[in-house]
Amino acid sequence: MSNPVFFAPAGSLAPVEPGSRFVLDGPEARHAVTVKRLTVGESVDIADGAGGRLTGTVSEIGPGTLTVTASEVVFEQPSAVRLVLVQALAKGDRDELAIETSTELGIDAVIPWQSERSIVRWKGDRAAKAHAKWQSVVTAAAKQARRAWIPEVRSIVESGALAQAVAAADLAIILHEDAKTSLRKVLEESEVLQGAEAGEAREVLLIVGPEGGISPREVTRLSDAGAVTALLGHHVLRSSTAGPAAVVLASDVLGRW
Repeated sequence: MSNPVFFAPAGSLAPVEPGSRFVLDGPEARHAVTVKRLTVGESVDIADGAGGRLTGTVSEIGPGTLTVTASEVVFEQPSAVRLVLVQALAKGDRDELAIETSTELGIDAVIPWQSERSIVRWKGDRAAKAHAKWQSVVTAAAKQARRAWIPEVRSIVESGALAQAVAAADLAIILHEDAKTSLRKVLEESEVLQGAEAGEAREVLLIVGPEGGISPREVTRLSDAGAVTALLGHHVLRSSTAGPAAVVLASDVLGRW
């Protein structure tokens, strides 16, 4: 069984070398000590959420601190093709379920989208709290999946700002039931993947609408900005399911799995 993972601040593992001791404190250490009840001699991983991972053994436990003696420290490189889920806000916490599952499956970043048909609205103080909740969801999911990278939750966008993001992306794909080309074919035939094979970083946006679907006006606007439509399957998926399904298929095409 893989080691439990606890997160340290980004960059904090840079000076750590095998044989040295690292002290974890704060909420993560308290969780390890009081909830997980780790004891001296147990193996753990400490990740910094930005690719750094320390594997070691608990050597000391204090009030709110966990000291780990490092046996290995590695820094995982980011994927050559970054998968970004553009998730429309959806009712019933289905959007949170989508980003949680997508994080476990390997998404690299998520963008909350205030689409025309989204019933849920992020406004005022609620916007900041909702964004923090999304970041908490992906952090917990990254820990569950034993990931060294925590997906970035970017600022919420409305359709105008999303069109700008589409124009700037290497590839933007609208998952749409009326599309004629499969998602697999779009990915396999894209020059984006060919550039990634040459060592160039690329970013792919996977755009998922709300429960009511993406409006025709939004499809046109995003397509005009450079997005392509793709068919995920023969069945209509919920907003909470489409994103994770796309991550699985894209990960297979990219050779991640």
